[in-house]
Amino acid sequence: MSRNNENRVDVYQIITDRLIEIMKQGIIPWRKPWNSGGEAGPLNLISKRHYQGINCFLLSCHSFDSPYWLTYNQALSLGGNVRRGEKGTPVIFWKLYNKEDPESDNGIITVPVLRYYTVFNAEQCEDIPVPAPEAPTWAEHDPIETAEAVILTMPNRPAVEIGGTKACYSPALDLVRVPELFRYEQAEEYYSTFFHELAHATGHESRLNREGITGNHFFGDSVYSREELVAEMTAAFLCGHTGIATATIQNSAAYIQSWIRTLRGDRKLAVIAAAQAQKAADYILNRKHHDEA
Repeated sequence: MSRNNENRVDVYQIITDRLIEIMKQGIIPWRKPWNSGGEAGPLNLISKRHYQGINCFLLSCHSFDSPYWLTYNQALSLGGNVRRGEKGTPVIFWKLYNKEDPESDNGIITVPVLRYYTVFNAEQCEDIPVPAPEAPTWAEHDPIETAEAVILTMPNRPAVEIGGTKACYSPALDLVRVPELFRYEQAEEYYSTFFHELAHATGHESRLNREGITGNHFFGDSVYSREELVAEMTAAFLCGHTGIATATIQNSAAYIQSWIRTLRGDRKLAVIAAAQAQKAADYILNRKHHDEA
């Protein structure tokens, strides 16, 4: 199969750039408590092997319904092709090379080198025979009335779309998207995710006008990281308010801790984020004193 990796390239940078691109869309690959449907994770159409590690994250962030992926040459071998204009996704692998080493026992050592190649989802291809994925088993959840009430009564609420396989907030559209309730293993995680995205929406210029939403910031900088902390802390506050924190607090704590570690030198980060999260929660709950801070 064709692998675009024979030139000396920085594979780490390619994957980092892809992750940053994903995160700029409001998607955090390792925070996905819902089921996208289909088989248990992305897999190669030819080998039927499941992608592992970071490759699983990179491919799962797409909204395709098909779990099947293949290279450009694999599509040709099946008598089809990749549609013109479709953008592929890089996946990584380790390739072993033999290298001379006079200090080793046999004068040769094996060195692993990180490489990558590009794959396309079956939905990006034409004339490809694709088996129907196994029908997912969806959970049956009853809505949680206290949490529903918070969502429905938020003042100046952004537009909301329920469906698909992404949870995100678009400042440009002032739009929150979350997957359907039945895609989550626990109903509480659905509402925690919803609260997280509504928290981002409070930063819109028509609401609290928070720099993390209105400014032009990038993944990894202090303002971006603080905005993620604000959103997750707000979600934790609202989960506590609605009585569902017991089921979500561990996930929230792990997520918050992961962001604090990225800025371990900023002692004020958690304090500032918590204050902004309180304002965001008050706004969503329509508590009058949110205007006073």
